[in-house]
Amino acid sequence: MRRITLILAFLSSVIAVNAQELNALVTIDAEQTGQPNLQVFRTLEQELTEFLNNTRWTEREYKVQERIDCNFTIIVQSFESTAFTASLQIQASRPVFGSLYDSPIYNYNDRQFSFDYNEFQPLVFNVNTFDSNLVSVLAYHVYTIIALDADTFEQNGGAEYFARAKQIVNTAASSNFAGWKATDGAQSRFRYNDAVLSNVYQEFHDAMYTYHRHGLDKMETNTREGKNNIIQAIARLKNINDRRPNSFLLRTFFDAKADELQSIFSGGPTVDINQLVDNLNRMAPTRRSNWSKIKL
Repeated sequence: MRRITLILAFLSSVIAVNAQELNALVTIDAEQTGQPNLQVFRTLEQELTEFLNNTRWTEREYKVQERIDCNFTIIVQSFESTAFTASLQIQASRPVFGSLYDSPIYNYNDRQFSFDYNEFQPLVFNVNTFDSNLVSVLAYHVYTIIALDADTFEQNGGAEYFARAKQIVNTAASSNFAGWKATDGAQSRFRYNDAVLSNVYQEFHDAMYTYHRHGLDKMETNTREGKNNIIQAIARLKNINDRRPNSFLLRTFFDAKADELQSIFSGGPTVDINQLVDNLNRMAPTRRSNWSKIKL
């Protein structure tokens, strides 16, 4: 019995040490193609799941319970031979201390997503080369997720991984695929990464850390203090909005956080929410339905 216990303990430690960074769920929605049951879509879903979860993205050692929960939904609109036109919805979350709740940290709808794919082709990532738009787009979002997650646990903890996403942008910019260049519109991968690395948006990283580490994680022991720290984090984002109204970075933040903020500030204990609601209405006016439900 003791030997079995030791073996199980050893296997558990090996699994923990070798755990990769992500716990990713991939879904391929091909209804718009009129041929959703083709084998190629099932193969792609399986290959992408293995690629995201089995690739070693960082030098950090992640324990099994530290893996980042995330969802990648690819909505294929059309395809011809090996050329696919699609959109990609990415969502990621991190656990909140002392609770069973997972807080959303990323909710991004990537509409500039087309790729070539041969069934069963190897999916290999190299940060210094551009071989596949499918791989590069996914890797870009992986590093953005890892960076945002790190930002919530350590002050500026995600800087290294935002920089790695920037490497992917620079390498992919030489391709003919959309989303990688400054000329590709205001809601592109280039624009998001450019903003998150700019000193103009430095308060974003401060706010992410304060919101999660001193806000949500604090609510287990002192709910009022946690809520007040979240109010302070939102006030820091207001400084960004004063300089860059309606920025893509803040819109993406509130796409992830609107429902959560409504829930946090719709119950006790009471805190002063007047300035909070004013700031939210100024920064995210399209979410007024959420903000109107925030009560003292």
